[in-house]
Amino acid sequence: MVETVLSRSVRLMCAGGLALSMHAAFAQTSDSDNVARVEITGSSIKRIAKEGSLPVQTLTRADIEQSGANNVADLVAQLPSMQGFITSSTSVNGGGGGVQTASIHAIGTQYTLVLLNGRRMAPYGTGSAVNLASIPLSAVERVEILTDGASTLYGSDAIAGVVNFILKKNQRDLTVEGTLNAPQKSGGKSSNISISKGFGDLEADGYNVLLAYSHDEQKELNASQRDFANSGVHKFTQNGKQYATWQTSINSTPANVEVVTADDDDVLNTDLLNKGSCTQPHTFSRSGACRFDYASTVQLLPELKRDSIFASATKRLGQDTTVFSELVLSKFTNTARYAPAAQPLTVFSTDPVSGVKTVNNSYIGAYNKSIVPLLAGQGVNPNDVTDALWYYRGADAGGRTDEYRTDAAHFVLGIDSSYAGWDVGGAFTHSQNKQTDRAMAGYMSGDKFEELVRTGVYNPFVSSTGAAALLAPAVLHQELDVTKSKIDVISAHASREVFNLPGGAAALGVGADFTKQTYQDTPARIAMGPGAGNPGWTDVEIGGGTGSQALDASRNNWGSFAELLMPIAKNLEATTAVRYDSYAAVDKKNVSYDATGKASPSGKVGEDVAKATYKLAVRYTPTQQLLLRSSYGTGFKAPTMNNIADPLKNAGSSNAFPCPIKTATDPRFVYCRPGSSEYGLLDSGNPATGAGALKAEESKQATVGFRLEPNSMVSFGLDMWDVKLKNQIRTFSQDQLFTNPVLANQWIAVYADPIQKSNVLVAVRAPMNLASSHFRGLDWDTTFRTATPIGKASVNWTGTYMLKAEQDVPGVGTEKSIGRFDSYDDVVFRVISKVVFALKTSDKLSNSLTVNYRSGYHDKVLTADDAAVRVVNADGSIGGVAGMERDVKSYTTVDYQIKANYIKNLTLTAGIKNLLDQDPPFSVRNSGGGNQVGYDGRYSDPLGRTFYLTATYKF
Repeated sequence: MVETVLSRSVRLMCAGGLALSMHAAFAQTSDSDNVARVEITGSSIKRIAKEGSLPVQTLTRADIEQSGANNVADLVAQLPSMQGFITSSTSVNGGGGGVQTASIHAIGTQYTLVLLNGRRMAPYGTGSAVNLASIPLSAVERVEILTDGASTLYGSDAIAGVVNFILKKNQRDLTVEGTLNAPQKSGGKSSNISISKGFGDLEADGYNVLLAYSHDEQKELNASQRDFANSGVHKFTQNGKQYATWQTSINSTPANVEVVTADDDDVLNTDLLNKGSCTQPHTFSRSGACRFDYASTVQLLPELKRDSIFASATKRLGQDTTVFSELVLSKFTNTARYAPAAQPLTVFSTDPVSGVKTVNNSYIGAYNKSIVPLLAGQGVNPNDVTDALWYYRGADAGGRTDEYRTDAAHFVLGIDSSYAGWDVGGAFTHSQNKQTDRAMAGYMSGDKFEELVRTGVYNPFVSSTGAAALLAPAVLHQELDVTKSKIDVISAHASREVFNLPGGAAALGVGADFTKQTYQDTPARIAMGPGAGNPGWTDVEIGGGTGSQALDASRNNWGSFAELLMPIAKNLEATTAVRYDSYAAVDKKNVSYDATGKASPSGKVGEDVAKATYKLAVRYTPTQQLLLRSSYGTGFKAPTMNNIADPLKNAGSSNAFPCPIKTATDPRFVYCRPGSSEYGLLDSGNPATGAGALKAEESKQATVGFRLEPNSMVSFGLDMWDVKLKNQIRTFSQDQLFTNPVLANQWIAVYADPIQKSNVLVAVRAPMNLASSHFRGLDWDTTFRTATPIGKASVNWTGTYMLKAEQDVPGVGTEKSIGRFDSYDDVVFRVISKVVFALKTSDKLSNSLTVNYRSGYHDKVLTADDAAVRVVNADGSIGGVAGMERDVKSYTTVDYQIKANYIKNLTLTAGIKNLLDQDPPFSVRNSGGGNQVGYDGRYSDPLGRTFYLTATYKF
């Protein structure tokens, strides 16, 4: 093969020194029969390596090592084209569920398809989103990222693009590698060790077997170990005035008690009234209450552990046929601790509608013993009290700690061969994972807790010595939830040259696949059944997902595709592709109940969904130094089984909002709480058929770009991409439900809460074809190389510039998300980029310096009603509430790495991440994942300056 200078030199370097080779680089050939043909991400046709008309980025093994990444999730997160994914820190608040994901161009995890060796993996839910924590980084040979929609090739959920992890092949060495990472400040240390050994050479011996094992872990990082996040009360200056975050909670220990009379509404606390101060850790006094500083009790990063085994075997049968198998086994645990459970509860209440007084017999004794004697001193006649509500936090039971464990298995058996001029292949894939959420501390059995209070063993209204031991019998140490996800896929494909065109032979690729997907969700401690107007539970979980119901569902789908590559001229190539997908209705095998106790029987739910999609891509090379390319295609995404079949679930508490019911004559108004309060959330699927059934989401994707290399020293690439979605399946955000009167009227309901044992206001959320979205941006890369007296130097700059990220919701309007918190509490960054300066002094020594940049954005807009920010008085005391509109600063960090191999077979790599020890930018956000305060853990690293050392030895 005779390569042009351009095809040899086009490179894209970014993401902390990750060298990305574009598959769209191009080559000329004088004898195509002598060129090795490979299958690349984004095409079903075996083609000359590095050709292509779509923007595919490739990370080689050397690039991965140069990145300094500890795991697959960290590696993906470094790419400028990635944003909007789930991070490990999100699990600190239970919201992340212990998973880590990928998301291309902020379009969403659910639209980014993750593959392992080009094949699907079992998702953590019922869509296609994969837990990256299940993939062992040490077994990865390279990563290919297609930043263009690929629904026509891979199926209906590759709208944003594809991330394909390709595992090691044909290795023969015995390789041992170890890494240590140590932050300069305390907390968050991590380590990794891996060993791999191959047997046989596929070319020489006709076979290869590879075995690999890796173990890695990260220690927890606590909020108390970082000054910028160690409290929910953080003083700061804005426009010359002093303010403080006020992200504390009325739910405290001992319980604050709200006593309501016809004329007044007071909050009392026995510590303040009897002792003159709040005596318990993490509490302080304010307006007659002891407030709990929950942010000081949480983790910034959870503890992570991973053990992985990878095995592959390849055997050549004759000249044209190869059989292969792969096995990946992994066990991943994410141990996350966050604030002790908050439990607002009604001790007794006079229903404002019926006038009936409801007494919670388990708690009235402790109330009469501890609170009633204090009322007279506060000028309150106990007989005038119509309602008594407590705001309790189970700090004596400890912080809630979940061990999220994922046991994953991925097995492939396949064959590749040639027949009658066709390259043919087929494979069977079985992939499954079991995810377990186990309570390690902090969660309590509602029944046992009530019994301890009822019998006087534990009094939640007073501070007591040895309270932890008293509550120990109620603390849960068991599985809270178990989900099992499994896919079985049979696939076949073939490609060949079919006819000649002026530019060469046209090639046709065809394929088909059949998938059976099953999903089981089994919450613990729940016994559902029709109760007196509501589902009945045998027990409730204090601090957990009370009210969860089981789901056992399955669905079949099949798809087929055809792709035609047409070299119209020597320098002009067009590719067309079409695909047809068909998804059956969901088969639900269990009975579930709605909020009124009405049963939803087993059987088929939702409807069949089928659709054809297409794609057209063009590649034009007017000169050897210039490549022009563009593509246009359609896609669709079927509703997931969770979208359709999920039963009604308690989804915890909302953020703090003023009461969404504003009209006093509305029957729901009497259940409003004073000021800004948390309200309950209920989630469910949408199993409707007919006119109310969920429809498939549809998309249109387009790209246009070029690559230019005027000489061997300089290369530059720029691609504009555009993605439009309609019929998007979403639920209304909390902001929309609680602040839009029309939506509040429709979705805010009165619900008989099983914990409070009284009626409360809740927001009910169900997925609908709710929105349309539009995303557009620029991906660029530029590289400059030169020889210097001290070695080969290069500068590489890559990044993403977002031009559009907006969502339109009927009745709500168009919401623009770039550079601002949106109503879903997410941020789309305008610019993410990396600049890498590299110097290779010799074959034995190299250095690199990486500058990582994220643009600033408008912080969460807070009003005085949010009560999340307060004025700081001249004497330093905390004053009244304030609204706040401010900007979060841009975030720039610098990494350094040196790599040396002066000893034969031994490579040492040392580096410093966040060389300048840059703290995350300050944020006043009061939502968006995690209990962390003072910064946003989804978008910045709290570790600070971190040193690492990697040693690799090959035998």
